[in-house]
Amino acid sequence: MKTRIISAIIALLILVPIFFHGGTIFQIAIWLLSVLGLKEMINAYEKEKELPIFIKVVSYIVISILLLVNHEIDTIRLGLDFKIITGIFLIYLVPAILYHDEEVYSIKDGFMLIGILFFLGISFQLLIFVRSLSLKLVIFLFLISIFTDTFAYTTGLLIGRHKLIKEVSPNKTIEGLIGGTIMGCFISSFYYLTVINPDASISAIIITTLFLSVIGQLGDLVFSAIKRHYEIKDFSNLMPGHGGVLDRFDSILFILLGFMFFINVI
Repeated sequence: MKTRIISAIIALLILVPIFFHGGTIFQIAIWLLSVLGLKEMINAYEKEKELPIFIKVVSYIVISILLLVNHEIDTIRLGLDFKIITGIFLIYLVPAILYHDEEVYSIKDGFMLIGILFFLGISFQLLIFVRSLSLKLVIFLFLISIFTDTFAYTTGLLIGRHKLIKEVSPNKTIEGLIGGTIMGCFISSFYYLTVINPDASISAIIITTLFLSVIGQLGDLVFSAIKRHYEIKDFSNLMPGHGGVLDRFDSILFILLGFMFFINVI
């Protein structure tokens, strides 16, 4: 517990000032997190099969391009540049033919990496995008993640009786899901209506926050399923007692994706 508290304090002392500062420093920090997240996913995949060094190097270059080059607000609103999309498909699918060895690199490996890069690239890029819009908005999304997770754990611990999806996450309960969603929605909606926009539609904020709270918990389950598949406890030991980047950002990445459906609503 002591190690867990100390690592959390250190992480907060590093990340909070960066989040408040924003700008280039924030973008670089998120790029670094995305690179570490990619490394964690590749390491997990390599529990079953080692990837060629060339492919891994290219992957780090591609995630860097997604986070450091293609980050203009107008571009993000319209979608990724088609040149980048086309390049990613060619980069990962053509080598499957050139290597022509399933044991070294296959079409399956290529599509796996494409999925990972698009998911991490878009999710972390959206974090940069939302921060460029408003620090208060970023705080709102993190509050949904933090309080949903906190109260889901607390409620499940106190009154949890019915398992949610035991095969994926044995400790999560239906009661925890409900408790986390209610409290995450209440606290985050209160923040939005008092700090961001007091004139906003209460029903729109509640519906949005409820949706994002549930999506965040589903994101947590998705990453739990990945860890269970590869038989790992944490994605890494970057934060002792907490795991790696993907252990800490699992729900917020899905919340960011879900928020895009409501960005013009609230």
